[in-house]
Amino acid sequence: MLKRRMAIAVLASGLALPPVARAADLSAIQTVVVIYAENRSFDNLYGGFPGANGLANATPEQFVQRDRDGKPMQGLPPIWGGTPAKVAKGAPQAPVPVTQAQSEAWLKTFNHPYPVSALYGQVSQDAGNPLRYTNRDLYHRFYENQMQINGGKNDMFAAWADSGGMVMGYFEPHPEDLPLWSWAQRYVLADNFFQGGFGGSFFNHFYLICSCAPRYPNNGINPVEGGKSPAVSILEPDGVTLKISPKSPASAAEGPPVFEASTNLTPDFYAVNTMQPPFPPSNNADATETTVDAKLATTLPPQTMQTIGDQLSAANVDWAWYAGAWGYALSHKPATDIDGTNVPHFQTHHQPFNYFAVFDPATPEGRANREKHLRDGGMGGTDFIADIDAGKLPAVTFYKPQGDLNEHAGYTDIARGDAHIADVLSHLTKSPQWAHMLVVVTYDENGGWWDHAAPPKADRFGPGSRIPALIISPFAKRGVVDHTLYDTTSIIRFVEKRWSLPPLPGVTMRDEAMAKAGTGRIGDLTGALTLE
Repeated sequence: MLKRRMAIAVLASGLALPPVARAADLSAIQTVVVIYAENRSFDNLYGGFPGANGLANATPEQFVQRDRDGKPMQGLPPIWGGTPAKVAKGAPQAPVPVTQAQSEAWLKTFNHPYPVSALYGQVSQDAGNPLRYTNRDLYHRFYENQMQINGGKNDMFAAWADSGGMVMGYFEPHPEDLPLWSWAQRYVLADNFFQGGFGGSFFNHFYLICSCAPRYPNNGINPVEGGKSPAVSILEPDGVTLKISPKSPASAAEGPPVFEASTNLTPDFYAVNTMQPPFPPSNNADATETTVDAKLATTLPPQTMQTIGDQLSAANVDWAWYAGAWGYALSHKPATDIDGTNVPHFQTHHQPFNYFAVFDPATPEGRANREKHLRDGGMGGTDFIADIDAGKLPAVTFYKPQGDLNEHAGYTDIARGDAHIADVLSHLTKSPQWAHMLVVVTYDENGGWWDHAAPPKADRFGPGSRIPALIISPFAKRGVVDHTLYDTTSIIRFVEKRWSLPPLPGVTMRDEAMAKAGTGRIGDLTGALTLE
């Protein structure tokens, strides 16, 4: 029924497909724009997209959730703590809260994916549109993601979640609330695109720019005198499963899991969960956003691995990272927003280049690099859009929307972020640079939401769960669902291929791991294009 209803909506939209431009080779693409949104699995937003590998293709083996003992659950567990009643600043609609008890009464009656609107409908027939709610945030962490994926079965998302049965929810898009659907209908939707690394935003932003895992130096010992060293995660011998605490409920129906130690570091000191940048803006900065407290265990020391930015600079290719509200974040106390409310307009751990030594503002080189490459997108993306309209975007451009426009559950709604990104796309198609442009719209990771597609087996760091990705360009195919195997590193691969750059070490590592596992090869996005 869901798939049929959405197919009817597509036909009714009457969208005209723009003509396809053809090019002899990739040199016709002179500007690449990457828009990086937040925390949505493919099935969570696009599970009903016509022609895609979506919810209708999921088998019971992929969606029936198993308990912590490996046995199928009789019903989904409650949403622990319920859903939020708070209204995010500027949110278009106040949410109808669902208590833990209310969720339990309904979720225990089935074990399969469900529309989030039906969850709220149990509380009120006038619940409204959950696309306009802040909704509930979910676990999205490195080891937990692997335990949920369970070797590709995807059958333990509810077992290892802090939000119980919320993980199995999906959204039924309203055309007026998800305008990106119409862009996907006109251009290319990739339905076999996976997040580069397991877990959350911090880690997957590194995979976007370097296909690499950040590392804490000195074998996990804080290099600053008097500094506090971070703890490491405690694992079972398999190196993947977190050690369960004796205090942990035996069943997911009894409560969220409790681990001995699920920290920011692996036992060999890779930083895989959220750490703070060593340079402002950082949540560990002082009140003036001038210095960062390196003694804190959550401050990641400066990184030195090679990034796609380093490669582009060496090849004299202009590039920039535009961050929405970057300028505001540098002029205000950490973790505050434009009017002092609790709604985060800026996330410091979503700015991956700010973790690297070449951007150290205490050095002349670092200051010069920051001025050239780390740019303020403006509040609401206004400065970024101004550069789009003026045709001033660098050859390789990354755009990170500010917090209330990035679709992250827990502090913003889906509808506003989707509308913002669609507006940016509208400006891009009218830009003087559009005729030679390629745009990728994707999400950093799944945000803890279930997806039925099994990630390909590769290296120890990923790929993780499947996420949506749109490829939009005059050279993109029209009205196509691209089934090519991609992950976040596909973006790096395309840039490297277009400008004849050598592969980054992390890209090579992934290719070698997948060749050894016999799980295919990650594509470079050219399968979405029409080239002669």
